[in-house]
Amino acid sequence: MKVILSFISLLLCQTSFALPVQLPEPPVLGARAYLLYDFASNQVLLNQNGNARQEPASLTKLMTAYIAFSAIKQGTLKPDQSLTVPADAIKNTNGESRMLLKAEQSVTVDELLHGLIVQSGNDAANTLAVSIAGSEAAFVVLMNREAQRLGMTNTHFTNPVGMPDAQHYSSALDMAILAAALVRDFPEYYPLFGLRDYTFNNVTQANRNRLLWLDPFADGMKTGHTETAGFCLVGSAKRDKRRLISVVLGADSDSQRASESQKLLNYGFQSFDAIRLYQNSQSVTRVRVWKGTESHLELGFRRDLYLTIPKGQFAQLKASIETHQPIVAPITSGQQLGVLKLTLAGKPYAEFPLIALDSVTLANVFSRGWDSIRLLVQKYSPI
Repeated sequence: MKVILSFISLLLCQTSFALPVQLPEPPVLGARAYLLYDFASNQVLLNQNGNARQEPASLTKLMTAYIAFSAIKQGTLKPDQSLTVPADAIKNTNGESRMLLKAEQSVTVDELLHGLIVQSGNDAANTLAVSIAGSEAAFVVLMNREAQRLGMTNTHFTNPVGMPDAQHYSSALDMAILAAALVRDFPEYYPLFGLRDYTFNNVTQANRNRLLWLDPFADGMKTGHTETAGFCLVGSAKRDKRRLISVVLGADSDSQRASESQKLLNYGFQSFDAIRLYQNSQSVTRVRVWKGTESHLELGFRRDLYLTIPKGQFAQLKASIETHQPIVAPITSGQQLGVLKLTLAGKPYAEFPLIALDSVTLANVFSRGWDSIRLLVQKYSPI
């Protein structure tokens, strides 16, 4: 079995990683693909076939929810807004997951979101899609645009509900990226994914995510199933302040996808520690700046930097810094000017780009000229 420990590029930067130490023995699961992701550190702790294209089934609705949340955030949709259910939204939904909507029925956006997330209603997904984009086809364009923006490189959608199609696919890694984006971008709506049931029109339907009953720390996210996709589950759990996201694709049964997801989550919580190395905007190092209005500049990160390592290995973690010399103004805040290199047990482990925490503008002509002379002297001075 192949175990990969790597970093998802949610920081919009390049990070390299090597396997330096013996990793905790991972579980072997009964599924076509599975992946475990640490939300705080942006690390993939376990990856089995996670980049392979798979049928996502109703996991597709995570993207439908993401776009709906985005529309609310942008003000084009409101939770208390009433929408009319299009007749096409409920066509051919017999035997599928449904919210039990009726054509021309008036329903609020909030109700539709509950029906989409808790009940996995295809009718709710279709109604939201048409209301947001004007048609399902136009909504699919939005889905693929967002997938590309989020870095879901092995994903393509053809419908908002997850109906089987040769051109409708995703991967375990891409589903983890999408799940993390939902947690990160819409924390106010994330609790919807942890609801165990929802009642609409006096009909109560239970959430199909059995993980919500098996694991007291589980609070999301979404199930999926078709005959060809098998049983799929994106799960999430938070213990103390640490959140892990699990993805299981192609399990053999409803109970198996839940039990295998719990194995993944238990493995991550029990075998790894997530450590905060630096706080947002904390200075990691101070560098000399030439030809600028400031002679020195602080380098660091624009978000808290966490690192996940096998338990008991922190004492063996060492850091070194390399900067791009000479550093010459003008410098823009956020510009990469170096790299933080980490080793574990004396072997390469990870690298993170160091960025300028402030901007530095060009100095006057006299100061720039003086610095040019000093740089020239420094260049040709004997070592």
